[in-house]
Amino acid sequence: MALDETTPPEHLNPLQRFGRDVRQVRLARKLTQKHLGTATGYSEGYVSKVESGTMLPRPSQKFAKGCDTVFGTGELFAGLLRRIDEGDHPSWFVPYLNMERKAARILDYSTNLVMGILQTEAYARAIFQGYFSRGEEEVIEGKVTARVRRRDVFDRDAPPYLWTILHEACLRTIVGGAEVMAGQLEYLLTAAASPHIKLQVMPFSAGAPAASTRPFTVLRFTGAPTVLYTETRVGGRMHDSARTVDAALDDYDLLRAHALSPDRSVTLLKTLLKEYRA
Repeated sequence: MALDETTPPEHLNPLQRFGRDVRQVRLARKLTQKHLGTATGYSEGYVSKVESGTMLPRPSQKFAKGCDTVFGTGELFAGLLRRIDEGDHPSWFVPYLNMERKAARILDYSTNLVMGILQTEAYARAIFQGYFSRGEEEVIEGKVTARVRRRDVFDRDAPPYLWTILHEACLRTIVGGAEVMAGQLEYLLTAAASPHIKLQVMPFSAGAPAASTRPFTVLRFTGAPTVLYTETRVGGRMHDSARTVDAALDDYDLLRAHALSPDRSVTLLKTLLKEYRA
């Protein structure tokens, strides 16, 4: 649907409403698209796409914050964009999402699927198409975009340090076909080369699990208590009991000890990538 000034607000999707709000405030401040683009560090074309609601996958949080600075609107546009993201996540996941954004260290153990923050668009899309087989394409794409945008935390001046342990089952469970898996493994190799990300693989050859058989994530903060996050079929749960968190950290130490070293994990990723490409 083309976006114009006569389109009723109720007929606009969230990104179109965001774009219309940016345009209305820009015009009220008597600024051109070029001026706003220069002030926020983006091109005139970028601003045009945002205002028309066609900026894909979505306007960046940096742009939203830049608008707030230029317009003098506090955190209005940054907050609007954040709520759009949250709207594409299940309500029970939003508390975790908010804490993930603030974490200084993220320790994750994934048993069946690659953790969300490291998923490619194609991999995430295949998962959501499976989960929501009758869902509308726009709804699925919104969820895919929201998941991929979680990577924005790594663009911060002080990004979190992520340590992820992926069970080999995550890498051999074919999600979306061989091409999608090849793309996912390529992204994991890129992520593993980042100074902010440490990746290990728990191989099938490790045998019986040394610790937890369920996926879990531990979030550590600067000046705040550590939190454990777990999921079940009915939703997620945050745990802040010191005893529970300490037990999870003990489990994580055991898992790290039994997993392949980071270098050997990269070697396995490369071997599997060749298999998927073949």
